[in-house]
Amino acid sequence: MANPKRKHSKARRDKRRSANSKMFFGNLSVCPECKKLRMPHRVCPHCGYYNGKPVVVIEAKEKKKKR
Repeated sequence: MANPKRKHSKARRDKRRSANSKMFFGNLSVCPECKKLRMPHRVCPHCGYYNGKPVVVIEAKEKKKKR
């Protein structure tokens, strides 16, 4: 069986491994408030709700309400 003559550096090894991690996108879930896609177990970036409660005030949403 072939053996390497010299040790590959950690940077070289990690460069090879990093290409595979970029191929897959994490799972998305539907926000129950605004029905848009969001990361699970995170505050919705569109409406600012988490677990059925408003957590973050979204400025773009506030501007639309004022108009």
